[in-house]
Amino acid sequence: MAKRVFWIVLDSFGVGEMSDAADFGDRGANTLRSCFNTGKLNVPNMQKLGLFNIDGVEVGEKSESPMGAFMRISERSKGKDTTTGHWEMAGCVSEKPFPTFPDGFPPEVIGKFEQATGRKVLCNKPYSGTKVIADYGKEHVQTGALIVYTSADSVFQIAAHEDVVPVEKLYEYCRIAREILTGDYAVGRVIARPFEGEHPYTRTPRRHDFSLEPPRDTALDILKANGKEVIGIGKIYDIFAGKGITKCDRQIGNNADMKITAKYQQQDWSGLCFTNLVDFDMQYGHRRDPEGYAAALNEFDSWLGGFMRDMNPEDVLIITADHGCDPCHSGTDHTREYIPVMIYGNEIRSVNLGTRNGFGDIGATVLELLNVSGKVDGESFASLIL
Repeated sequence: MAKRVFWIVLDSFGVGEMSDAADFGDRGANTLRSCFNTGKLNVPNMQKLGLFNIDGVEVGEKSESPMGAFMRISERSKGKDTTTGHWEMAGCVSEKPFPTFPDGFPPEVIGKFEQATGRKVLCNKPYSGTKVIADYGKEHVQTGALIVYTSADSVFQIAAHEDVVPVEKLYEYCRIAREILTGDYAVGRVIARPFEGEHPYTRTPRRHDFSLEPPRDTALDILKANGKEVIGIGKIYDIFAGKGITKCDRQIGNNADMKITAKYQQQDWSGLCFTNLVDFDMQYGHRRDPEGYAAALNEFDSWLGGFMRDMNPEDVLIITADHGCDPCHSGTDHTREYIPVMIYGNEIRSVNLGTRNGFGDIGATVLELLNVSGKVDGESFASLIL
């Protein structure tokens, strides 16, 4: 059994369309293939872990002797967003999808929000996050009205210039929106999107997500209740609204969060370190930048080599994703894809577990690896990899 599990989510790194992808408008989506086809993908460490040996992966050179266990997993929840994916990974399947608002939010929501904040709303429609501040930023600066927008995901996003709306005030407005957005309007996340500078404006790293709480306990809660550390790095605390987390570092960005994960590797503790690396999704997937995505994967893989070298004998490493965001697919939204799972450690054997159904199998496995009993939506595969 393990003393520590390092669970790293490469946000949006899907490995090919699921069987129901067409229902989501995602026929043909394949994030890994799009990155590989740039000709610039160079990930020797993930290759050694079996990335190109995974079922359905038809690019890259397969490893003759992978260093760990590997598989792909389909999602049971009817969604393709960050919250749904992470909750299911931790053992909480979402029985119905979060509401989306392709025509913007209804007048009753916007009216309540304007009354509660004392500020008018601009935009109120699906929009690209960088384009929305380019198109509405000047009017916002001139009038103080808040830029509210959504996407194909279940999100209510509020953009504001930090000189017009200080970031703590923006967070307050997000909390107000979170209280309003309940029932049929209960979006998965309210997101603060601060920006700065002169037109064309630049988004700042002080983004903050205000999620719903998972409706029931997840593997994180079970670990915490059993005295284990549950360290959330990057967006993890926000995704679970702090539920089940014992420590957190909420910096946003791959480089910062890889450094923080490596810092915890050097410390003595027992439990789970759960890291989300958001740049793959936020900077490259949504912006449909396959070369940037490939370069970010190369940077992660380079860091990964040192992390694997420094692992303790009782450590287990799990690398996975939460959905797809094919940088060559139409539109700018997430894509319904299988996620890869690669597992490495001193006691982990080389085995291809093929295709499994339900991200929650990962959360159930984490519990068993850490010798903690508890029931989640998923079946452990620990006995197959140890």
